[in-house]
Amino acid sequence: MLDTRPDTFTSHNGAKAPLPFSDAEYRHRLARLRAIMAAKNVPVVVLTSMHNIAYYSGFLYCSFGRPFGCIITASACTTVSANIDAGQPWRRSIDDNIIYTDWQRDNFWNAVATLTNSEKRIGIEADHLTLAGHDALTAACATNDLVDMSGEIMTARMIKSPEEIALIREGARIADAGGAAIRDAIRVGTREIDVAMAGRDAMEREIAAAFPDSELRDTWVWFQSGLNTDGAHNPVTSRQLQAGDILSLNCFPMISGYYTALERTLFLGEPDAASLRIWNANVAAHELGLSLIKPGNSCAQICAEINRFFADEGLLEYRSFGYGHSFGILSHYYGREAGLELREDIETVLEPGMVVSMEPMLWIPEGTPGAGGYREHDILVVSETSAENITGFPHGPADNIITA
Repeated sequence: MLDTRPDTFTSHNGAKAPLPFSDAEYRHRLARLRAIMAAKNVPVVVLTSMHNIAYYSGFLYCSFGRPFGCIITASACTTVSANIDAGQPWRRSIDDNIIYTDWQRDNFWNAVATLTNSEKRIGIEADHLTLAGHDALTAACATNDLVDMSGEIMTARMIKSPEEIALIREGARIADAGGAAIRDAIRVGTREIDVAMAGRDAMEREIAAAFPDSELRDTWVWFQSGLNTDGAHNPVTSRQLQAGDILSLNCFPMISGYYTALERTLFLGEPDAASLRIWNANVAAHELGLSLIKPGNSCAQICAEINRFFADEGLLEYRSFGYGHSFGILSHYYGREAGLELREDIETVLEPGMVVSMEPMLWIPEGTPGAGGYREHDILVVSETSAENITGFPHGPADNIITA
């Protein structure tokens, strides 16, 4: 008997779900992208990354080893999803969706080829498309004329809309709520994981209340203590907190793919003199950085000023990473607007509508006085003349020494 199962199909299973933003917001984003496409003479774009597919369609996929896409032409925006996800991608897409089956190899790329309408000049995300994907796309569409659109798309995402900023504000508020729950859970003998769960649960409850139509996913906490504070992204452990520990509070509420963050240094009991000196220096660098976030300043200029401060304090060698980055649709496993990071090699000038963090970190190695990782993190919205700090959780020794 012949196998007549389809390579692709559509399934409008249920009604469309409310998306994170208005229809007008998505139409505006698509219009900007189509203007970029017209300027580069690119009739069709094949998006493959989680962040850009979500940005333009509203659908945030879960890959689990399968490819996903969004094909954008002058008149259509169609997500391409795996059969395992059934009708959910269509419900969460602003426009159309096509499902590919896995009954035979390369059905995803066959679907992509169909949606590109035989066009031979195709826009791609070169910073996301793998070598294997590149080869499969060129074979399926019989073309080698692939145009990298990733830089222009990233730049377009840097300026946030009023709707985006409203969502980010809520994210900052929810991060503060997670931080308060974490601070309340800190006790000698409590495990890192138990403190982290208190913060995560508090944030997820807040997201569910504030965004009842959203998908609840990906919110997390890194709560670190002692030696485990040396890396900003060190996973949570089951280590029990001890009197005198340096602590690092890191809250990350995720709302429809949009990341916000709160990071604070705390101590469980009075810090020693060396630790207090380093902590105060990092707080001073943080406050200096906050004062430098304003329109007209470049990322590199801000970085240079904070570098000079740390050099004067004899601490520059202990700086751990760049001093901040853009916010929007990103996560620890997708996204990032690399052109808006506060680093020496980024010359981007801050503009109204950009949203950036200030987050200096010093890492003092074990065996050195004041050993541990010190970091503070606030989120700022750049306006016409200044910047607004939307993080409310207090920083510094006056507020974050927890009685042992």
